[in-house]
Amino acid sequence: MANRPTVTRTVAKLRSTLAPFRARHQPIALVPTMGALHRGHLALVKEAQRRAKRVVVSIFVNPTQFAPHEDFGSYPRRFAADIKALTEAGVDVVWAPPAEAMYPEGFATRLAPEGAALAGLEDKFRPHFFGGVATVVAKLFTQVSPDFAIFGQKDYQQLRVVTQMAKDLDLPVKVIGLPTVREPDGLALSSRNVYLSELERNHAPVLYRTLKTCAARVKAGEPMEMVLEEGRLDIARAEFALDYLEARHALTLAPIASVKDGPIRLLVAAKIGTTRLIDNLGV
Repeated sequence: MANRPTVTRTVAKLRSTLAPFRARHQPIALVPTMGALHRGHLALVKEAQRRAKRVVVSIFVNPTQFAPHEDFGSYPRRFAADIKALTEAGVDVVWAPPAEAMYPEGFATRLAPEGAALAGLEDKFRPHFFGGVATVVAKLFTQVSPDFAIFGQKDYQQLRVVTQMAKDLDLPVKVIGLPTVREPDGLALSSRNVYLSELERNHAPVLYRTLKTCAARVKAGEPMEMVLEEGRLDIARAEFALDYLEARHALTLAPIASVKDGPIRLLVAAKIGTTRLIDNLGV
């Protein structure tokens, strides 16, 4: 039976737990999560174990990336089940700080990322989000000091923001993005999928099917804006309230007009019922 990971809740305990690994020059990988773990998270853990001798998984539902009207209070929290899954996966350390450890009284420093964080995608609909993400991830990187940090590509704009943040701040961590893990029908795995009703779940894979269709048509040379507009109509017909379906430069997230403008990423966000889903796909 696998050993239960060491669960740490203070920075001092985290660092004292990691110190013997560093003394033996064992590479450390970090998998940042908000808990409610699924197969996608465990795929990140597996990649972390492939790259490093020791793996730390953080579990922290970060209040600063939720607006007052969002689901911070109801976000799925299944700590006991998460620890069981991480024990079976052979994780070494779980960093599960309370909010007061991350944001103690008097906390007064926040990051304000630009570049991909101001691309007019998630930031347009959640203007608070990337400041909260960049701040908490910067803290995680300085607390754990990992050699590698493993993220999923489902939150693609977040991945680009975090990658640029680590580069700009000269943080000695290699940020790695892994392809999105999906259900057999294409729906991207997400902790928020538990919010979907049975009918909504049946409609949800439309987002991925639309991305695949649009990507194939753009790659074949069809006019990009025409393809995207037809994709938007398809999503609306499936009873989604669409926030965006856009084609962007895969690295900068700047708008592009054709395949000649560089590597392309298609990104979509839409709400079905009360659940907001996001997805993306490279062309």
